Amino acid sequence: MDAKISRYHDVYARWLRDPHGFWGDAAAEIDWIVKPKTVFDAGAGVYGHWFPDGVCNTCYNAVDRHVEAGRGEQAAIIYDSPVTNTKQTITYAALQTKTELLAGILKHNFGVEKGDRVILYMPMVPEALVAMLACARLGAIHSVVFGGFAPKELATRIDDCTPKVILSASCGIEVARVIPYKPLLDEAIRLARHKPSACMILQRPQAKAEMTPGRDHDWQETWDHALVWAHNVLEPVAMKATDPLYILYTSGTTGIPKGVVRDNGGHMVALKWSMKNLYGVEPGEVWWAASDIGWVVGHSYIVYAPLLHGATTILYEGKPVGTPDAGAFWRVIAEHGAVAMFTAPTAFRAIKKEDPQGKLFAQYDFAKFRTLFLAGERADPDTIIWAENLLHKPVIDHWWQTETGWCIAGNPVGLGQLPVKRGSPTVAMPGYDIRVVDEACKEVPRGTMGSIVVRLPLPPSSLPTLWQNDERMKESYLAEFPGYYKTADAGYIDDEGYVYVMGRTDDIINVAGHRLSTGGMEEVLAGHRDVAECAVLGIKDELKGEVPCGFIVLKAGVNRPPAEIESECVALVRDKIGPVASFRLAIIVNRLPKTRSGKILRGTIKKMADQEPWSMPATIDDPAILDEIGSAMKAKGVGT
Repeated sequence: MDAKISRYHDVYARWLRDPHGFWGDAAAEIDWIVKPKTVFDAGAGVYGHWFPDGVCNTCYNAVDRHVEAGRGEQAAIIYDSPVTNTKQTITYAALQTKTELLAGILKHNFGVEKGDRVILYMPMVPEALVAMLACARLGAIHSVVFGGFAPKELATRIDDCTPKVILSASCGIEVARVIPYKPLLDEAIRLARHKPSACMILQRPQAKAEMTPGRDHDWQETWDHALVWAHNVLEPVAMKATDPLYILYTSGTTGIPKGVVRDNGGHMVALKWSMKNLYGVEPGEVWWAASDIGWVVGHSYIVYAPLLHGATTILYEGKPVGTPDAGAFWRVIAEHGAVAMFTAPTAFRAIKKEDPQGKLFAQYDFAKFRTLFLAGERADPDTIIWAENLLHKPVIDHWWQTETGWCIAGNPVGLGQLPVKRGSPTVAMPGYDIRVVDEACKEVPRGTMGSIVVRLPLPPSSLPTLWQNDERMKESYLAEFPGYYKTADAGYIDDEGYVYVMGRTDDIINVAGHRLSTGGMEEVLAGHRDVAECAVLGIKDELKGEVPCGFIVLKAGVNRPPAEIESECVALVRDKIGPVASFRLAIIVNRLPKTRSGKILRGTIKKMADQEPWSMPATIDDPAILDEIGSAMKAKGVGT
């Protein structure tokens, strides 16, 4: 859509003029038990509270109200699991029955009450979504921890949020590898000071869990028994808008995870608004966020936003490649008629690496598909161009964080798409007053690199605080730039208001006094014809303080001499950015170490290169990759 007929600028200006009126109108899209009279109370909490006198229930809004509106037979969840060769469709009516029953089980069988915490340590199965919604129905606070997370990390989270119950499964499946969860859970409980009173375990046929008598309960047996008793069905519990809905842990710089809190009211208002206005999706349409429920994307856009909006959400238990091939995403989109998809750029880099010509795409019908959204890390222009050329549909980058719960800067398709500038997630969404400042918190001129901050208050759905730790909230996010939220991202804003996120503030390296963006160098390297993906980071240098080093993964089928490609990459950066970059070292590796959400573990690679102490990241997808990286660095004399 032409920017001239986009409503974005008018909508954003309206928010700036009257933020309370704007969010008050958005709140009308939610069914309230008690409608809020106050939109925002600036004197409450750390920086204020949204809809403080409103009363609501998130599960009711995500499930029951659609059934009451006569849409009970519409698909709510489509479960597609190539790793188990299973597909299942759950209607809104069936989802209501399941959440009623599981909420009743939690309350009547295990004594879970409003405000109690429940940890979910589960794979990508429908029971996990039902469990999240059942907690919301009951008023319990859920905390989803990635299934397969290391016991020590899980134990830390158990001690921090002190759950009454843990819901888990016997195993998860990573491509062809079965990962037993129960031994990890047992060890975590052994390590934790806090002991849950009960665990409910979903036995999957791929691996049977050993049960601990008196503590562990078989999911199916408990479920079957509850079906007999009508009193186990639970109606939605009235919650204050400011009551916590969930806790989601994100890594802390001290090694102690930060428990990001999400409230009920503001969360629903912002997510519901985003589905139509940002993503351009209508109720009843099929939407797919290819993420994991362990991440914020899974919380916001696999579970809550699409269901609040009355859309159909796809739950996919598989990978972009290997389940069975690099055409997996194309199959899911075409088979289920998805109109839009949201995933991480790394997923498309993996597909591009395996099928650079996009031959597998040609097998599928994309008539219904309209938009591809990317987020989670920088979307390099080369990947965007590749996807655009393949799909012939808009490829939209957008930027947000675990802490915000939804988009900070994006291209609002529902308001009328703005022109795409590759390398930019486009413009600030309503609710976000984005500024770029220097170290003294002074705004820098347009086009100048600095720290990206958001003027307070943060919009609905953003974290009101950290779990039981207001002081850490202030220290981590609000203290460094008074009056602003620190994103810890660096970048700039151009003359048209487009935001450019060049990397974490830690990724801006100082080379002989010059502040340079590793993200800019990655953009250049990604443009090389043989490069599938790359990571650039600054490593210690006695003369210049830091110098950039590039780690490069080649596309499938490239068989030219590695030294030749490395030399070309060095020359490319020096040509595009200049000798000031001091880019002299490119190292070809088979693969890059990543988290299970696809983020490259740049910090760990840097510590290895700088010979600093490092520990195995809890979120790493495959620990063996770090040995490969270490060997490649050693061969080049790095980190030795």
